[in-house]
Formats: sequence, C-alpha cells, structure tokens
Amino acid sequence: MSEKFYLTTAIAYASRKPHFGNTYEAIMSDSVARYRRMCGKDVFFCTGTDEHGQKIENLANEQGITPKKYVDGVAGEIRGLWDQMNVSYDYFIRTTDDYHEKAVQKIFKRFYDKGDIYKSKYEGWYCTPCESFFTNTQAADGKCPDCGRELSQAEEEAYFFKMSKYADRLMKHIDDHPDFIQPELRKKEMVNNFLKAGLQDLCVSRTSFKWGIPVDFDDKHVVYVWLDALTNYITALGYDPDKSFDEQSEHFKKYWPADVHVIGKDILRFHTIYWPIFLMALDLPLPKKVFGHPWFNFGMDKMSKSRGNVIYADKLAEHFGVDGVRYYALSEMPFSADGSITYESVIKRYNMDLVNNLGNLVKRTLDMEKKYFGKVVQAPLAAEELDNELKAACKKAYEVLRESMDDYHIADALEGLFELFSRANKYIDETTPWALAKDEANKARLGTVLYNLMETIRQGAVMLLPFIPATATEILDELGTDKRDFASLASFDGMVAGSEVNDSKVLFARVDEEKKLAEFEAERQAMIAAAQAEETKPEKPEGCALIGIEDFMNVELRTAKILACEKVPKAKKLLKLQVDLGYEQRQVVSGIAKWYEPDALVGKKIILVANLKPATLCGIESNGMILASGEETVRVVFLADDTPLGERVR
Repeated sequence: MSEKFYLTTAIAYASRKPHFGNTYEAIMSDSVARYRRMCGKDVFFCTGTDEHGQKIENLANEQGITPKKYVDGVAGEIRGLWDQMNVSYDYFIRTTDDYHEKAVQKIFKRFYDKGDIYKSKYEGWYCTPCESFFTNTQAADGKCPDCGRELSQAEEEAYFFKMSKYADRLMKHIDDHPDFIQPELRKKEMVNNFLKAGLQDLCVSRTSFKWGIPVDFDDKHVVYVWLDALTNYITALGYDPDKSFDEQSEHFKKYWPADVHVIGKDILRFHTIYWPIFLMALDLPLPKKVFGHPWFNFGMDKMSKSRGNVIYADKLAEHFGVDGVRYYALSEMPFSADGSITYESVIKRYNMDLVNNLGNLVKRTLDMEKKYFGKVVQAPLAAEELDNELKAACKKAYEVLRESMDDYHIADALEGLFELFSRANKYIDETTPWALAKDEANKARLGTVLYNLMETIRQGAVMLLPFIPATATEILDELGTDKRDFASLASFDGMVAGSEVNDSKVLFARVDEEKKLAEFEAERQAMIAAAQAEETKPEKPEGCALIGIEDFMNVELRTAKILACEKVPKAKKLLKLQVDLGYEQRQVVSGIAKWYEPDALVGKKIILVANLKPATLCGIESNGMILASGEETVRVVFLADDTPLGERVR
C-alpha cells in the first residue's frame, strides 16, 4: 500500500481573476504533487475557491447581481485557469458547496457548545480586502499590516473564539515540531509577533453583511470568512463534525492530517495560529507542515493595474506557452525571498533555457540520429571518460532533484536539471558527432555518443515531468520510449538499442526580444488606460440605514419656482431665494453661491423640501431646502417649464 501525501493550496478568493503571483501557488503545488506521485506516493491534491465575505457582497452589489451569481463566474474562471496551467488537482472545493456550508455550521455550534465561542461586541480595525481584524497595536498607522490599504473602524455584535485557551499548547507544538512552519524566517515572525505578544480572542462572526454561512442558532450572524475558509481542508475530505476522528470515513482517516498546506506568506497567521487552534478544539491532528511561499513582484514593485504591471498567467501563455509560464514561475521564485518578474527576464529565461539549452539540445540530437542512423538507436560501446562524466551529471541532477524537492526548494531542483542540459550541450561540442560521421571507422563511436545524448535527454525529460509535463511528455514521445518513471533513472540504459526514435519538433520558438517588449508595452498602456477609466467611476457610497416607505413619505418634496435671488452679504457660499409653491411663497437660504449666479436662477423651477423645520443662517430665516446633487460640485435639480407648482414629488 502506497504512503499517502495530502497537499493543499490556499483556496483562491473568488473576488477577481488571479494574477501571476496567485497562479504561481497552484503551479508550484502541482509540481510538488506530480513529484510525489512519481516517488510512489498516494497523492490527494486539493485546491478550490473561497467564496464568502463582505468584499464579494460589495462587488456583487456593484454589478447588480447576487453574490452567488458573482462567485459562480469567478470560480469558473479560476478553475479554468488552473486547468489551462495543467494543474493536476484531485479535488476542487467551493465554499458555497452545500456539504461544506453544513459542516461549517456544525463546527461553529460544536465550538459554542464546548464553550470555546462566546457572544460579545467587536470594536476595532477591519480590512475588507483581507477580511482581517487588527488591534490598535497591529495597525498603529490605520493601515492594514498585510496589504497596506486603509482600515476602517468596525463596531458590531459578534461571537469570539477563545484563542488564548490554546496558545500555550500551540507554542509547545511549534517547539516540538521544528519543521511545522517553513521557511524558518516565517516561523520566527509568527512566534514573536503573535504568540509571544499574547493572542487576542478572535472575532468569528459578522452581522454587518449577509453573504456568508449563517450561524444556524443565531441567524443575525454569518460565520467569519476565515473560519469558513480554513475548514475546507477537512470538509474536502468528508469531515463530519458529529463524529470523532476514529468514527470518520476511511477516506478522511487515510489522508488527514495534511502533509503540507502551501500558502502565500501573507496568510501565514491564519494557517499557523488560527487553523491549528481550530483543529485542537475539534480534537483533530494538526497538519505536518505549513509552507509559506514568498510573493512575485513586478521588478521591485507590487503588481498594480494603475501602473500597468499586473501580469496574468493565461495572457503570458499566449506569448510563451503554458510550459514557458510554468518554467519561469518555478525557476524564478526563491525559497524564502520574494521573486521578481519582468518581461525582460521572462524573455531571457525563455530564450536561454528553453530555446537554447533544452529545445536545441533535443532537436539537434534527434536530427543527427535521423541523419546518421535513420532514427534507429545504436547499441553503445564501452564508456569513455567523457561518457562517464555525462552519466555522473545525470546522477547528480537526480540527487539534487530529490533533495531539493523534498525540502520545497523548487528553483534549486530546476537549476540542477538545466545544468545537466548544459553539460549535454558541452558533450556535443567535446565529442563533435559531425566530425565522427566523416569516417566510417568512427561509426560505432558516433552511435555511442548519440545514444548517450538520447539517454541523457530521456533522463532529463523524466525529471522534467513534474515541472513542464506537456513538454517533457513530448520529448519522451519523440524518443519513442515508455520508460518514464524515477526507477528508470537508476541505470544509464533506458534507450533500447534497435528501437526507433520519432521526428523532432521545435519545442520552443525563439522570441524576438525587441518586438515582444513592444507588444508588452502596448498591453501595459492599454491596462493603464483601463485602470484610469475605472478610477473615474464614482465609488458606491456606504449609504445610510434603510428606511421604510412610511419614513420616506414623511419627507414632503414639492415643486416650486424661484421668483427672486440675491447674494447674502458677508457670506460667500449663500444665496437668499424667494420661491413660489403655488399655494404660498417662502424664503430659502441655500449654499450654492459658488456654482450659480443669482440672475441665472430666477424663473427656474425646482424641488423643495417643504416640511423642513425653519433654520437661521447668517441671521436670515430659511424655510426649506433646495434639492441638489454633489459635494465638490453642486448641481441643482431643475424641472421642466410646464411643471405645475406645489405638486408632491414621490
């Protein structure tokens, strides 16, 4: 029976299409899942979408659609992108799935019945984009410590989880399991900034919006989006909150605990503090490892539409292919420091590594095999010194691959592998097959050289399968070999003498850097223009509390005509107007002098708030208010000339 390996990504928030940095996580996790499968593990790879929260409710309202319809569209887009990037997930969970929502409700009730949750009132800072709460100490400047955006003050009734109850137990677990949080730098941040500083009880419900999983015993509340989202790792396995661990399904008991949660460094706090404590409260084992990968920045900057530097993986694939995107993402991201993506670096890596180093190696080797031996693989002679060096390079690349991938150093694994391809290209220059072909006496040596090259390419392609699977498969198909597992790398004899290889193809076409950069610049300018157009749209106002029709009808709006108008002495903003309601005349003072000349208003028909209590402005009594819009620029609502006076506006 194969050893299990349960791998998860952080489920993508279904608010917007993921940019390149978000997609990296899915690609990186996929490379780990594929590698573990090739190591003989029984892998269960779970990903999905996080679909509740205030931000999504706001976005749906802006579009005039229901939140469910909104997330259906975005979740479909995310899943389609994962599929396009060849992400080999075993399960895709959505937090709007019925079974997940029911399990979350039961988990919340279980916490409440256990005394881990209590009702109180939340007052403090809140970041809507991150769906995160912060103390005054954590947000001293009024900005989110995670994303840098402005925070808002929140005050509402809420349920709280007693985090401090489990803090010491979590600290002991981290001490006893030094590899629980990786990289080491991230562990120190969590321990020093949160655990040692003292855990605050966590707000785990909201009442200020409705798009969330309802608390079934108190329907004013919805479950806090992070409690909802984190539990996906167990609900995806069929977790039943009504049962103990031993009573769970065989599927659940087989795969839980997770072997690794792959997440971005920005959500490490939720996964290494809140999530383990939730699991402790459920009497479930903790995940074996939480790996917080760094971010991809555009050069030295964060990606921003207003700067025109947001990169999307599917758009990049239009220029470099899916495996070009996968290779760049996996080879460019360091283990713990943030990665940097620029169009120049993408083109350079693509041309140097994929076109020159790998693509040319495969094509010219197979072309020589076809030219000199009619595509028939020759039996190799006894190895010479150069041959042994090439064999040693294969062995070293595999050792580096295993060591690096076991420790999640993905870029190091690829670096070692492409050093092998460089060594193979050097081997061609050292053995000069074209020179050997000139003398019939060297034909056996020529066959050996080409055999060694094809076997090296085969071994390299097998090792490439976790990273650029489509290209690696194409190479193995061209070689005509069915030996595609790690076991076949134990000896240097995978290519079968007498078998035939297939015709070569251009794996990666060279990119014209100048031309491609011009295309990217055009795309960048278009993105900036679109972002500027978006910024000119007015933001949706927060608005006031909803009122009933009876309250609205208490406001008496009447049509009126301006009979006279003059400026108020010593008051730059005020105009004094005489208005006719048909049944009576009134005096009104209005702060519209900045935008209207008195003579231009005489004779205009307007709407007046007719039942407003009288007020005195600059010593002048005002009996009503003129209906107008705007703040920085005020626009009076004018009516058609044939509008009767004194009509009720409804």
